[in-house]
Amino acid sequence: MAQTVTPPRGMRDFLPADKARREHALGTIRSAYALHGFDEIETPVMEDAAYLHSGLGGDNEKLAFAVMRRGITTEMLAAAAEADDALGLADLGLRFDLTVPLARFYASHRAELPAVFRAIQIAPVWRAERPQKGRFRQFLQCDIDIIGEAGALAEVELITATAAAISALGLDGCRIRINDRRILTRLLETWSVPTEQHERALITIDKLDKIGVTGVVDELGSLGIDTAGIADTLASIENAGWHLHDGTLPPPAWLDLDVYAELRAIRDAVSGIELDFDPTLVRGMGYYTGTIFEISHPELTYSLGGGGRYDGMIGRFLGTDVPACGFSIGFERIVDLLDTDAAGRADALLLVHDKDAEPAALVALKGSLVASGARVRLAKRTKNVRALLERAEADGFTRYAFVASGETDAAALEFKTIG
Repeated sequence: MAQTVTPPRGMRDFLPADKARREHALGTIRSAYALHGFDEIETPVMEDAAYLHSGLGGDNEKLAFAVMRRGITTEMLAAAAEADDALGLADLGLRFDLTVPLARFYASHRAELPAVFRAIQIAPVWRAERPQKGRFRQFLQCDIDIIGEAGALAEVELITATAAAISALGLDGCRIRINDRRILTRLLETWSVPTEQHERALITIDKLDKIGVTGVVDELGSLGIDTAGIADTLASIENAGWHLHDGTLPPPAWLDLDVYAELRAIRDAVSGIELDFDPTLVRGMGYYTGTIFEISHPELTYSLGGGGRYDGMIGRFLGTDVPACGFSIGFERIVDLLDTDAAGRADALLLVHDKDAEPAALVALKGSLVASGARVRLAKRTKNVRALLERAEADGFTRYAFVASGETDAAALEFKTIG
């Protein structure tokens, strides 16, 4: 019995039609970002293990694939086992996101870059996830980042460019949920959550849509946090929006008014997409320092991308803080929502030729059609022509013509629509 051959677990092959759809989407995203003044860069698939495990990547550091050092000896293996330090055997690792590599890139090339640098990164990343539906060990990220801009202009540009990309892809109904880490900090302070428990408490709040108010209160209580009043606050937050400081009612105690004003200013400046204030939006990364945002869609329970401000990250490399903000489109989630015909070419031609047709004549016919701007494929005529055409249609071809032996004039070919 033949053995089933598959890609590594959690990774995928893409057939021509899938690849064409993905490349069409990527081209659309790249074009939208470039029109908004962003420049594309490329970084290595691997980074030094010390950078990938420096505390910048949050829980994703635990999912990093490590690359073993060269020349490992049995003594080194024994020492690592005794110290229970398998990571000590690695000096490199596959990148688990594009933000840590960008921070390292900027630290490496700061003198060669403009004072405000707008970067595009579109590349695969790797995480040792437990594979399941919609979650892979290798996947593509589409990031834009602005480094060097401390004001809200960075957030406005990022959201506007992302909205343009979403619109160009033909995705309707998307909105942006927006919050700020400083509002979350104020919220925790009103609950008297100890500072050392803030990050852990935020992980629990991030589960609100999954476990509800009661689940969040119970989990916070299990951490030893006094939960008096938390349920009432969370219930009232469900009605939070842009009306919280409009003069009709006193603002809630947990609302940082200065930060809220900054978010309203961002909302007023953004065009092309609606922004919703959501004070329970957390975003899992511990490196966020200010504004955070996610793409939402009314028909989906998961986000289609997100990002935020991470002013403290680059300073870990340079020794001096540099303001930074980024937005990432969840490409693997978005590409499955796109119209499957979107990647089709307007004029993709199949030349179905006789078995005895001369190669020189076929190549000449093909060349004249290619020169006119068409995509052209040669296919030898088979007994089952219908199957041949169905395969070509799946690959994006729209018209076909039969080519007899001795045919040399492309203008004389009679093309018919496939399908």
